Amino acid sequence: MASVQLQGVCKVYEGGQVAVQDASFEVADRELMVLVGPSGCGKSTLLRMIAGLESISSGAVSIGGRPVNEVAPKDRDIAMVFQSYALFPHMTVAQNIAFGLKVRKVPLTQIGQRVQATARTLELESLLERLPRALSGGQRQRVALARALVRDPAVFLLDEPLSNLDARLRQSMRIELARLHRQVGATMIYVTHDQIEAMTLGQRIVVLDRGRIQQIDTPLALYQRPANRFVAGFLGSPAMNFLPGRLDRDGANLDVGVEILQLDGAGAARFHAGGAGGADVVLGVRPEHVLLADTAAPIGPTLAATLEAIEPIGPELHLVLRCGPHELIARVPPRPLPQPGARLQLRLAVEHLHFFSSEPEGRRIGPPA
Repeated sequence: MASVQLQGVCKVYEGGQVAVQDASFEVADRELMVLVGPSGCGKSTLLRMIAGLESISSGAVSIGGRPVNEVAPKDRDIAMVFQSYALFPHMTVAQNIAFGLKVRKVPLTQIGQRVQATARTLELESLLERLPRALSGGQRQRVALARALVRDPAVFLLDEPLSNLDARLRQSMRIELARLHRQVGATMIYVTHDQIEAMTLGQRIVVLDRGRIQQIDTPLALYQRPANRFVAGFLGSPAMNFLPGRLDRDGANLDVGVEILQLDGAGAARFHAGGAGGADVVLGVRPEHVLLADTAAPIGPTLAATLEAIEPIGPELHLVLRCGPHELIARVPPRPLPQPGARLQLRLAVEHLHFFSSEPEGRRIGPPA
């Protein structure tokens, strides 16, 4: 296996359209790195540049310490798994898995051994003589993975490989991919627009928006300490709630228009120390930290809101709330609740509040939580 380094990689199409701008990061040897972001953010373009399927406008890509900007895709020692399975319909599972080895003129005895070993790893042994049309979606995806795995490349590149599967299959294949990564110790770069896939699979995550890297960190660090409003709102389901307002000079109160929130205790001191006093800011709070005030809620600011809807989600309830012009989502355990239209008193867990700049980039304010 090998590490992958990107230094100032850019992609500009004819007409000046910038797809990727100044992408710099390193994927460590045997690491599973996820590139995540909304459609059009440049993540697949970035993956294709690493693979050599897309030219690089500027910057450098290295694999295993070797610059590969001018190296043909077939000579980069990478294997790619696409959104479509791209299996040969007239070939059996065994023939599909072996195809890349035959093209590279690997001896037939080695091909048979490697196909059998890879089929065991992905639990495909009983399917080797079947044609793709006789397989389920999950089985076809495992064959596509096996075809890449059998080559033993330096780096695996996976471009939204699970997006064609239903929710149940996606979950099982996420578990399969995580197990496969642990088992073979491969260097993998995985592209997805699904933040659940990113959070559950990635050892580290690169968050992209409009061609720019917004933050690179572990899943837990991204969730707990987002660098800006985009990262805070993109990662997490339901998304983080945002309340724009003005912080007083002492950092003790936030005027959100319909209420003045008292940021008592450690929270006020923390945000004041961050230099946000007397400024327009945006408060962020995740749904699990919007609490009903009649529960054993921790210290924190309170506000009144109108209950607009209740969404039962198995072991929890999602409450859709209206506070003046602001909509909030609260995630609470199942409990008796009044009918929609009722007024509820809420408390925001002060140790889990986030503050962001009101400027378009929405940078995080103050020291990490």
